[in-house]
Parts: sequence; C-alpha cells; structure tokens
Amino acid sequence: MTEPNAQSDILSTSRRAMLQRAGMGLGSLALAPLLTAPRTSHANTASQGALNPRSPHFQSRAKRVIHIFMNGGVSQVDTFDPKPMLKKLHGKPLGLGSDRRLGGAAFASPFKFSKHGQMGMDVSELFPHLAKCVDDMCFIRSMETDIPNHEPGMLMMNTGSIILPRPSFGSWMLYGLGSINQSLPGFIVLCPNGLPTAQALNWRSSFLPGAFQGTRINTAKTTPEQLIANLRNQALAGKQQRRQLDYVRKLNEMHARYRTGDSQLEARIESLELAFRMQTEATDAFDIAREPEHIQELYGKTIHGRQMLMARRLVERGVRVVQVYHGAGQPWDSHNNIANAHKRVAQQADQPIAALLQDLKQRGMLEDTLVFCSGEIGRTPTVQLPLTKTPGRDHHHKGFTLWMAGGGVKAGHIHGETNELGLDIVDGRVHVHDLHATILHLMGFNHEHLTYRFAGRDFRLTNVHGSVVHDIIA
Repeated sequence: MTEPNAQSDILSTSRRAMLQRAGMGLGSLALAPLLTAPRTSHANTASQGALNPRSPHFQSRAKRVIHIFMNGGVSQVDTFDPKPMLKKLHGKPLGLGSDRRLGGAAFASPFKFSKHGQMGMDVSELFPHLAKCVDDMCFIRSMETDIPNHEPGMLMMNTGSIILPRPSFGSWMLYGLGSINQSLPGFIVLCPNGLPTAQALNWRSSFLPGAFQGTRINTAKTTPEQLIANLRNQALAGKQQRRQLDYVRKLNEMHARYRTGDSQLEARIESLELAFRMQTEATDAFDIAREPEHIQELYGKTIHGRQMLMARRLVERGVRVVQVYHGAGQPWDSHNNIANAHKRVAQQADQPIAALLQDLKQRGMLEDTLVFCSGEIGRTPTVQLPLTKTPGRDHHHKGFTLWMAGGGVKAGHIHGETNELGLDIVDGRVHVHDLHATILHLMGFNHEHLTYRFAGRDFRLTNVHGSVVHDIIA
C-alpha cells in the first residue's frame, strides 16, 4: 500500500473538518500566552474578603504608606533646593520669553539655608525641627508633572491622570495588598474642612470596586464621636445590631444574585460590615487623648499635630494607607507675600511632621513604613515686574522637590538637580509616573503587572508610563 499524498489529503478534507482544525489551532494560540503570562492582577471582584491581606509580587520592606500632602505648591527654592545665583541676580529682569510665569525678575529666597545631618543636606530656616531628621530623609529635587495648575496637578499626584478621575494610588495599594486590620478602613484620608468637594476625586476608587475607596475624616473635629458621624448606635445593643445586620446582609445577597458583578452593591455589603466592626476599634484609634502627655506635646496640640498623631496610631493598628492633607484650601499657594505666607504654613507643619518621623523611628516602625511628603506643583524662582515689597511666586511644574523617608528609601540622599536658577531639571528627572512606579516597587509591586481590567483594557496606576527610580532605593 502506497503512502497517501499530502497534497491530495488536504484537498480531500471537507470544509467542516478544515474549520474544526483551524479553530482548535487558533484557540491553542490564544491559550498559550494566557498560560505563560505572569500574574498581572487580583480577581476583579469586591466580594467577601476583598480587603483581606494579600501578598505583593515580591518581598518588600515597606508594608504601609503615609502620604503628607502639602497642597497649593511648596516653593522648592525656599525650602530644600537653595539657589545662590538668585541672590546675585535679585531684582534683575531675566527675559525668559513669552511665558509670563517665568518672565520678570529673579527673586532671591527671603529664608536662610544651612546644612544639616551627616551628609550636610541643605534645609531652609522654615523647618528647624525637620532639619534634625534629614539623616532619615531622601530629597528628590527633580520632580516633574504635566501642567502647572492645582487641580490637574493634584489629580496627577494622586491618581496618575490629569484628565479623567482614575483610582487613587491609595486605592491601588489597597487593591493590591488588602487591609491588615479588618475593623478599620484600609485607606484613610485625614482632611480638615475647607477643601473643595472636587478634591474627593483624589482619594476615590473610580472603576476599582468601592471597597477600595478612601475614607475621609474631617480632622477639624476632635473626639472620635465628632470625627466619625453615627459611630455608635444609640438605639440598639451590639447583639441586636448583629442580628439586624445579618438580616440586611441576607437581603443584599439575595439581591446580588440577580445583579452579578454589581460592585456598588458588593461595596455596600462590605461597608455595612466594616461600620459595625469600627464601633470599638475606631474609638480607640482616633482617641489621641489616650496618648501620654509627652507624646501629645511632641506632636503639638494643633489640627496638624492631631492629624500626624492619628496617622501614627492608624498605621500602628494596621491601616494600609493614610493620607494627611495639610491645611484647608491651598495653604501653600503663595502668589503674594511669600515671606510671611510660607513662614506661617511651615510653622504649622514643621513640628508635627518631624514628630511623626521621630516617633515612628523610636518605635521601630520607620523601617517598614514609607513616608513621603509632596505638593502637586512647585513655584517659580522669578516674580513679575515691577518688584513689590511683598512679592510671591507663581506655579511651576519642572524641578520641584519632595522628600521620602523609611520603607526601604536611601536615607541622607539627594536625587536630581535643577539648573543654577531652579528653572529646569538638568539631572535625574523624575516624572510623577516614575514616582508612582517607585512607590509601588517599594511596596513589592511591579507597576506594569498591578492591573485591573475595565472597559475592555487593562489599566494600571502608571498608565503606559513610569520607570522605577532605583537610585533612591537602599
């Protein structure tokens, strides 16, 4: 019997058999990358256990994050990036083109700088307490964002986008790691009154399940009952509440069977359970009166002092992400009389922030707590002419400074450099996307692999950008 001819065999195959063979082949091609691809995200669900602790992509030193947000735009040339050339050119027109923000005259800082710590890091007289902590800090002097305006800058710093509200970095962190303490929200925002409602976009979960949304606490209040409305049920005892909540949960779960994948309903179930558990835990966590008197004095008995102390108590109790907003409105937005305006807000922030770093360190918590302090933009080293007696600085988005401490960051280190006037970055440029990639890396995540599928594509905090800044990692 002769061997069949391969060509005649193909020609004799029916159309149905050909389609079956081709279909299986294409299916195998599609299946192969799914079987070999790295794990890119957790399950897209907010069902029971959404806030349970989870492991990151790789082992990390940082387990929790405190973000101190100095909204309004801190002037880098008046705080952590001295520019002696501005003193030489003070009051002289620079002729820097059509950009009105950069035109005008050079304006020397009204604040003196001195060197501190073992590495001799420059800090202005605005921060005498924080200057004592520089050996634990890392300055990034080469930050860049896309637009020199407050609202887009805040969205970029918090969500990685200036256009559409996206999940905040705190929501991404909670989505990736879950919460250590199931009786407190995993992402808490300490924010006093006076901030526009739109700023809530900066801690929202957006298309991530609602369980990962930030919980805002109005820190203009003082006692736990004032800080959290309806913390205690005055009408029902604990056992009665539990029975009532179990019944409501059954009703919600019955409803969920007909609305599968409804993240809002699932988040509501999670929220009710969390609210019940918080009645005891939150009373303890937010009651700073339980701290010894010397600790309260260390932080200072002010709104910002209370916020910093609350932040330490919250991360100590397992809250994964705490964001602390300094002041109401945009307190660092010093368009006029920066000498007095920056001095006033710095005095509010200096002692409490230094106390936080010292307190975390003496408790052995700074090693695995990542602290970073930033605004959304920086400020120009120039002022508009004519030079008045009370000049201020405009917005600037290239070469502003932020600092980080703890959580695997290189201590006593300065990254990046701006030119002699502080107008642009000349070395070590760090975009906000790079910052987010680095923060995720310090928390144990490959930023390209922490994704969530929404509207037919995989989203991530850094969008399609971002590179880890390995130079700042210890």
